[in-house]
This record gives sequence, C-alpha cells and structure tokens, in this order.
Amino acid sequence: MQNIVILAGNIGQAPEIRTTQGGTKITNFSLATSRPRLSEGRVLRDENGYRIMDTEWHRITCFNGLGKTVAEHCEKGMKVLVHGRIHYTKWTDSAGTDRYGCEIIAEKVDFLSRPKSAENENPELVDRDDDIPF
Repeated sequence: MQNIVILAGNIGQAPEIRTTQGGTKITNFSLATSRPRLSEGRVLRDENGYRIMDTEWHRITCFNGLGKTVAEHCEKGMKVLVHGRIHYTKWTDSAGTDRYGCEIIAEKVDFLSRPKSAENENPELVDRDDDIPF
C-alpha cells in the first residue's frame, strides 16, 4: 500500500513560513495544476479555438529544511514539481460541525523555473583560460 502524489504546477502565492511552539518550521503554499476539459473523450475548445482548461488548487505543506528552501527560493508563478503524500484532517468547529481538510505533505520539491527576480540577472562569467598551463 502506498500514498504517493506527484504534482507539477505553478505556485499560486508566495510561500508562508511559520514555526510551531516546538520549533518545527512549516511552510505552506498553493499549487495550481491544469488539464484540458473533456467532453465525450474530446478536448473542449472556446470560440477562438483555445483549449478550455480546468484548474485544481492544492495546499502544499513542507517541513523544516525543505520548507526553508522553498520559502527562500520560491515565489508566485514559479513552476515546481512536488513529490509527497496526501494527508487528510478532521476537526470539529465551534458550532459542533465536523470539518475536513486535505493537503499534500511535500517530501521533495524540484524547481522547474527560476524566480522572476532571477530571470533577468546575468550569470557570472568566469574566465577559465588562466587555468590552462600552456
């Protein structure tokens, strides 16, 4: 039996980091994944011929070092690949109503794009000719 999730999508908001009373760092962000809308096995298109897309929003939670890395290097709009597991929670609100929640606990996050702030930076050019002995 396995609980494995792999999602590729765009970050919907800047990651938020908090620390529990026990010192555990928790980072949360939303991730949007999209797929073409189908009807009778065919992709639906709008009046301009563009595919109609359905978007799902996922709550992603990262802990400790992974959370710190995500918080430092990710921003809204970046493309990421998340490997993790589904976690369901149940609680009773103040009115006595049972509430349910679902989130993805990330075990690995791969960056598929750079932050927009880094896209315009020029990579450092290094002159390696000085290392050649002849």
